[in-house]
Amino acid sequence: MRKREYDEDDVRVRPGKGSRPRTRIRPAHEDAVEGFVIAVDRGRYTAVVDAPEPGKKKRGRTTRRLVVAMKARELGRKGIVVGDRVAIVGDVSGEPDKLARIVRVEPRASMLRRSADDVDNTDGIERPIVANADQLVIVTALADPPPRPRMIDRILVAAFDADVEPLLCLTKSDLASPDELLALYEPLGVPHVVVHKGGSLDDLRDHLTGKISVLVGHSGVGKSTLVNELVPDANRAVSHVNAVTGRGRHTSTSAVALELPEGGWIIDTPGVRSFGLAHVSVETVLASFPDLIEGTVECPKGCTHLGPDCALDPWVAAGHADPARLESLRRLLSIRDPEETP
Repeated sequence: MRKREYDEDDVRVRPGKGSRPRTRIRPAHEDAVEGFVIAVDRGRYTAVVDAPEPGKKKRGRTTRRLVVAMKARELGRKGIVVGDRVAIVGDVSGEPDKLARIVRVEPRASMLRRSADDVDNTDGIERPIVANADQLVIVTALADPPPRPRMIDRILVAAFDADVEPLLCLTKSDLASPDELLALYEPLGVPHVVVHKGGSLDDLRDHLTGKISVLVGHSGVGKSTLVNELVPDANRAVSHVNAVTGRGRHTSTSAVALELPEGGWIIDTPGVRSFGLAHVSVETVLASFPDLIEGTVECPKGCTHLGPDCALDPWVAAGHADPARLESLRRLLSIRDPEETP
């Protein structure tokens, strides 16, 4: 039998793993809708979107809905956290068992971070907590459990690092006076509100309305109780303080953003017992004290501003700045070092 001759048009090539040409061009996803991430759970992201109503795209009418999405492969290892503004494609109907895709994370206005651990962490790796917050509300009880100024200091440094406005919220003022603690932070000019059980929250609401605020504090200080009063249908679990250890039980297990009836968002976070700052530099802390920066010009190279050779001492002594401000700066710089959790 005569062999059939083949030409190159007869050759069939099966596409293999490496046969597709690689390109850095990514789809524009012009049909993507904007979403605001309010919860993260095991690789699934819940976002609020204002998507066009079915069949009414031409009229420009939208409805607000909750959409569950996964991260698109093209984002690689880029992390997504609560507070991120994202672009979403796919099924954004919000119907049960429907899954959309997050294809882009928009540039962040701010990022609240912490290092992994106060005790053992020395790598300085930043762990993102919340994106795009305008305000960091440091919730501290005045008693039961007692206030922990070093923890407040650490969270303040994190706020300065994130370029987020801090707000000190003191709870349980019916059990103890706030005067001593407020005097400690008066030189820093940190705004504050004082609340007690059954009291009005109007002052706190005024600070929260129209902003994205993240609530941070250790367990048992009353964060979830505040959230339930500010957002009536939040139904956040609350806990009691252990009479022996003086610690609260973690009732919030993950960060979640909740919309305020008056406008704005509050992000409730799990209670923290440590707040690592290994990623924060001396310069970052100093930048929050513009009245002291000029005095560091004559400091030796690598000055930590904690030792006897620091030029800030004679500069402040000459009347160029308030000594209480220098004391506050040094207090915040000193707590950057690892500490054991009390």
